[in-house]
Amino acid sequence: MLTRHITEDVPTLNLTPMIDVVFLLIIFFMLGTKFTEIERKLELKIPEVTHQDSLVRPPEPKVISVYRDGTIVFERQPVTLQELRDELRTLRAEFPKVPVLIRGDVDTRFQKIAEVLSTCKEAQIINVAVAVRPKAEETQTR
Repeated sequence: MLTRHITEDVPTLNLTPMIDVVFLLIIFFMLGTKFTEIERKLELKIPEVTHQDSLVRPPEPKVISVYRDGTIVFERQPVTLQELRDELRTLRAEFPKVPVLIRGDVDTRFQKIAEVLSTCKEAQIINVAVAVRPKAEETQTR
């Protein structure tokens, strides 16, 4: 009869990697503390200003869409040219360099696009772009 001896191995925990990480953290914080001490010792006087620009991020480009039937849509709301002019003036008062993107349907009469461009000029919008896309054949040859 065979007798089996079952020996249980006691699980061990290897602490070497954990100790390495702790030492690296200690070194990191010691160096970080040293650099902040050096910065505090600099006798530097920061200049003061009386006027600061807005810390608000400038807005994304505002989109004006001109549809085939001549409908003008600004920020997803149908508007007349007068309403568009008022909206753009209000927007420009808040952000003088607000970008405006004009998107026109390919079949839109250019007269409508010209009227929208003129309205942007009347509202003193200086950053105006017209959306276009490359022809399909040009993108395939590249």
